Amino acid sequence: MRILFISHNFPPENNAPAVRTYENCRRWVQMGHQITVVTGPPNFPAGVLHSGYRNRWLQREEVDGIQLIRTWMYLAANRGFLRRTLNYLSFMVTAVFASCFAPRCDVVVGTSPQFFVGFAAWAVAALRRRPFVFEVRDLWPESIVAVGAMRRSPLISLLYRMARFLYGRAARIVVVTDAFRQVLESYGVDPDKIVVVTNGVDLAKFVPGERQNSVRHELGLNGHFVASYVGTLGMAHGLETLLQAAEQLRDREDIRFLIVGDGADKERLALEHRQRELPNVLLLEGQPHDRMPAFLAASDACLVLLRKSEVFKTVLPSKIFEAMGAARPIVLAVEGEAESVVRAGDCGVIVEPENPVELAATIRRLAENPELCTRLGQNGRSFANWAFNRDVLASRYAEILQRMAQRRPSPSAARMQRPVASYGVLGGTTGEEDPPPRPHASDPAAAATPSGE
Repeated sequence: MRILFISHNFPPENNAPAVRTYENCRRWVQMGHQITVVTGPPNFPAGVLHSGYRNRWLQREEVDGIQLIRTWMYLAANRGFLRRTLNYLSFMVTAVFASCFAPRCDVVVGTSPQFFVGFAAWAVAALRRRPFVFEVRDLWPESIVAVGAMRRSPLISLLYRMARFLYGRAARIVVVTDAFRQVLESYGVDPDKIVVVTNGVDLAKFVPGERQNSVRHELGLNGHFVASYVGTLGMAHGLETLLQAAEQLRDREDIRFLIVGDGADKERLALEHRQRELPNVLLLEGQPHDRMPAFLAASDACLVLLRKSEVFKTVLPSKIFEAMGAARPIVLAVEGEAESVVRAGDCGVIVEPENPVELAATIRRLAENPELCTRLGQNGRSFANWAFNRDVLASRYAEILQRMAQRRPSPSAARMQRPVASYGVLGGTTGEEDPPPRPHASDPAAAATPSGE
C-alpha cells in the first residue's frame, strides 16, 4: 500500500502530532508499506528553524524508510492569532504544491489538530482521485474557544462550517477518543465512517527505568520526591495551578516540581515562576523526544493537567500513555474520558482541574506513600501493554487504510461497522473483528471498567 500523509509537524519537532505521525509511519514502513509524508521545515514551537534545516519550497529527506517532502511555510511561534493563522494557511497551500512531487499513492491522510491540513489533504485526494482519510486529533474550533484564544463570533461560526465540510468530504474519519466520535455524531456525521484509534505508547522506548539516573544527577534532584510535567506549555493546560500548588508545598524540602517543555504559555509561566520565587520548581526548556524516557524515569509522579472545560472532557492527552509505559503514577487533573482511562487502569490519582489545594494534597500524599506510587505505576504499565500498545494500534490503523485503498474515493461506498466503546477495542479496532479478550480479574488492568463511555 502507498500512503501519502500530510502533517504540519514531524520530527525533529517533538510535539504530539509529530510523534504520532512518525511512530505510525515508521511501523507502516516495517510492515512493507510505502510512506510519503508532506510536512514543513521543523520550527515548532518557537517559529525558528531547527539546526541544519532551511525554509525552501521543496526538500527531500528519508527518515527510517519514510520519504519526506518538506515544503516552505510562513514561520511563526506557537502563539498569537494572526501569525499562526498565516503559518497554517501557507502550509495548506504549499502542501498541495509539494504533493504534486510525491509518488503515486493509494490513499491520502491529513492530520489535525489544525484542520487547514485537512483541506490540503482533501484537495490532494480529489486531484489524485484517491480516498481522503481525515485524522482528528483535536476538536477545532471547539478547543480554540475553550482556551479563550477566540470568542464565539461569525469567524468561529465559519470555522465550524469548515470543519463540518471536511467531516462530510472524508471517506473515513480517524479520531483518538470515543468522546470525539460522539461529538462528531452529534453534528450529524455518518457514524459508520468514524473509527477510533487512540494514542498509545512505544513500550520498548518508555520503560520502567532507574529513578536515580543522569537527569536527577544533572538537576540536583537526588533524595527528592519529583512531580514532573513534561510536554507542551499551552494555554489549554492551566499550569498556573501547578505553581500555586508548589507555593503551598514550600515547607516540604523533600518535594520538587519539574516542568519541561515549550509552548504558547511559557513566557507567562516563567514570569509567574519568577514573581513567586519558588525554589521548589525547576522550569526547563523543551527536550528532544528521545530524552523523554529519562525524564519520566527520574519522576516519582507524572502530572497531566488541563483547564476545567466541557471540551477537554473529550480528550486523552498522550502524556498519560507515556507515564503508563514508564510505570509512573499519574496525577490527573482532567475530567471526562481521560479520567475514565486512569480509573480503568487504576494507575493514578484524580484531582479536580484548576484546584491547587487538592493538587498539593495529592502530591503530599504520594510523597509519603511510596508503596502506593509503585502499585499505581505497575498497574499503568500492565494496562498500557493490554490496551495502548503502539505496535498494535499502528497495525489496526494500517488495516483501516488498506480497506480504504481498495475502494473508490466515495463517502457512500462500503461502510464499516460502528466501533465498540470499550478500551482495548477503542485502541484501533475497525469494528470488523472480534474485540481482544478482557484481562483476567487478577490482572491490575481489570481493577475497573471505563465510565462515561
